[in-house]
Amino acid sequence: MIDLRSDTVTKPTEEMRKAMANAQVGDDVYGEDPTINELESLAASIFGKEAALFVPSGTMGNQVSIMAHTQRGDEVILEANSHIFWYEVGAMSVLSGVMPHPIEGKNGAMDPNEVEKAIRPKNIHFPRTSLITIENTHNRSGGRVVPLENIKAIYEIAKKHGINVHIDGARIFNASIASGTAVKEYAKYADSIMFCLSKGLSAPVGSLVVGSKDFIERARKARKMLGGGMRQAGILAAAGIVALTKMVDRLKEDHENAKYLAIKLKEIGYMTSPEDVETNMAVLRADNLALSAPEFVAVMKEHGVLANAISNSAIRLVTHKDVSKADIENALDIFEKLFKIYGKEMN
Repeated sequence: MIDLRSDTVTKPTEEMRKAMANAQVGDDVYGEDPTINELESLAASIFGKEAALFVPSGTMGNQVSIMAHTQRGDEVILEANSHIFWYEVGAMSVLSGVMPHPIEGKNGAMDPNEVEKAIRPKNIHFPRTSLITIENTHNRSGGRVVPLENIKAIYEIAKKHGINVHIDGARIFNASIASGTAVKEYAKYADSIMFCLSKGLSAPVGSLVVGSKDFIERARKARKMLGGGMRQAGILAAAGIVALTKMVDRLKEDHENAKYLAIKLKEIGYMTSPEDVETNMAVLRADNLALSAPEFVAVMKEHGVLANAISNSAIRLVTHKDVSKADIENALDIFEKLFKIYGKEMN
């Protein structure tokens, strides 16, 4: 199977497996796991922050950050198609007792003026706006990079109003490679950042949150509350160290494969704007097929290609370490055959 569903399906490298097998471990809840301590120190250094926290998943990383930044009854401004709003099971309301205030963005980027308008004035009837979240890269926009200038503008507005900023940077290294902007630059304009090790960086498990020491202390307590206090988890952290030191630069290959896939799909009429492919995601059009996107995904699976429908007329294709250029060529051959069967005349 050619698996284009997500970069979450990546398998750990042999170097990761060896590092995991040989990892020194201790009890992390006591702060005694040397490999986790090393990973957290490395992450903090890369992002230019005081401290870091290893968590089992990106969702937990986002949620402990929200818990650490807010109080019950607060309001959080976020982009209307962000992962936190769409795909985290309403956790911010359940766990932190806060209300989302979604703003429609363009390619994942919120208009700073609209953000400022959404900040609540002091009023006994209103919730307090205590946090703004930004997602970079933006998943539902097709892996688009939120420009540094946009993040900086929102951060400056937030600071003017005494509000914190959190970046859901699940794929922040993809944004960095695509834009040429160091992750440390993004981190200058955020009070906290979460990033994943288990997507394009190919570690089997885990994400990290970076921020100030005080913030990380609050987030660590929130992690424990959620059942995320791990014991001898240095076995997992060892793969994370390899991910951060060996797997970042190769993300460029994933971006090149996604762009190539998009260009070829446009040539046969099933992609409108390859120039919109900035990182490792391309979106296949299904509006000129005789099947809906979910129906076409089921047919694709029968022919050896896995993908996810993101609407009734669009299918997300994600490139990653375990999809080679040869796999892309094979997938294109399969697509072309299926388009001849299920395509309809374009308007």
